[in-house]
Amino acid sequence: MNLDRTDRAILAALQADGRLSNVTLAAQVNLSESACLRRVRQLEEAGIIARFVMLVDQGKVGYPSDVFVQISLHRQQGEDLERFEAAVRDVPEIMECYLMTGDADYLLRVIASDAADFERIHTRLLTRLPGVARVHSSFALRTVIKKTDIPVRP
Repeated sequence: MNLDRTDRAILAALQADGRLSNVTLAAQVNLSESACLRRVRQLEEAGIIARFVMLVDQGKVGYPSDVFVQISLHRQQGEDLERFEAAVRDVPEIMECYLMTGDADYLLRVIASDAADFERIHTRLLTRLPGVARVHSSFALRTVIKKTDIPVRP
């Protein structure tokens, strides 16, 4: 799907506030309400709008710590990767998981309430994931920037 200026304006507005009503969104992007709704539905059907979510402040709900964890597996065969990836989906404190190039096979962002909580996660969950050979963890001291808006370029 080729995005025009109006599609990009819709995406920017919805990324800033996903709770915008269609009436408000249409006014912001200078479309009729029906045309705006049709555009949003097209963006959803094309998979450009993947889903609507509410962002929660992790610190205010008891998880102020971000820990970046590099995981190396014993083997990198397809079935080993699949088992590991299926298992990380079941750990609620793992917020992001990326298959990587370089020294480690995976990079995870894990949330924790404090160092003791992370020790629990490390000991009871991370080291017991299928195929794990090595775990290297780094605590983030503070978040400098954390974006949720994807730049939508022409």
